[in-house]
Amino acid sequence: MTTPRLFGLSGSLRKGSTNTRLLEEAARLFGACDYILADLNFPLYNGDDEAASGVPEIVKAVAAQIVEADAVIISTPEYNGAPSGVLKNALDWISRVEGSTWGGKPVAVMSAAAGRAGGERSQMILRSCMVPFRPNILQGPQIHLAASSDAFDENGHLKGEMYVKELTELMQSLRKLI
Repeated sequence: MTTPRLFGLSGSLRKGSTNTRLLEEAARLFGACDYILADLNFPLYNGDDEAASGVPEIVKAVAAQIVEADAVIISTPEYNGAPSGVLKNALDWISRVEGSTWGGKPVAVMSAAAGRAGGERSQMILRSCMVPFRPNILQGPQIHLAASSDAFDENGHLKGEMYVKELTELMQSLRKLI
């Protein structure tokens, strides 16, 4: 069997983002794979811009990477009780690409946030945003990484035994869907 291709979408563009670190840790716990993190630094979606210039090349490239991936992992922060604008904007743009980018694609979602709930509300909303795309979203275990700025050691690995166990289980389940 070839090495699985795992593609990550982080809802945060911030350098040192705990959502990006959570995706890197998920890829590590997934095991042997080719992992790529998406560049979601897209322009804001505007139908007039799309009509005038078409779908930007960066969006087409990310959509193609999703299609080529064996599985996708997504991590979202929680901003005001919802996923980040970066992530929602990316999903809106990707939906404008011709063809079925997400159809049946194995997807694992997770969240990392400063609050006690670890982004639970944003993850719930993200799951509903994904419904029209018809991916195969794993239902659990759900990873809501609370107090995320203190959740990683100096090597970027998760500190909490419970989080490591649940993220490992989620990644093993994702591997089985490939």
